[in-house]
Amino acid sequence: MRIFLSASIRGGRQMLSTYMEMCNYLQQSGHEVLSWHVADPELEKTESLLSEEEIYIRDMEFLEKSECLIAEVSTPSIGVGYEICSALQRGIPVLCLNVPEANVSAMLLGDKRIICKEYRTVDEMKEEITKFLNNVNKL
Repeated sequence: MRIFLSASIRGGRQMLSTYMEMCNYLQQSGHEVLSWHVADPELEKTESLLSEEEIYIRDMEFLEKSECLIAEVSTPSIGVGYEICSALQRGIPVLCLNVPEANVSAMLLGDKRIICKEYRTVDEMKEEITKFLNNVNKL
């Protein structure tokens, strides 16, 4: 499956190790993570070579090719919110994951089109991803 992985970049990279776990898990499970760059520790260096317009075009092209979007939303990010909204407008299934202590926006939690799940451990996160992908495959 082609997956768009969404996670905070300019909003803060304190959860980078989690993004890396998510990306690695998806790839090891045989999925294509189109936006793998969100889990790249060198992202700030490589993205500094791109204009904002180039970043936008790249990400929207990835989203257009995606079969679902999985977002880590523990760190608030306007860009992640924009990507989620864009996915919903295209009818792309969305899973949002967060740690329990995160203050997740009511706009995500209140939208019944979005599956929002908390996780406490990496294993719980992987379990939620697997359940979501199994349901997307049934559609």
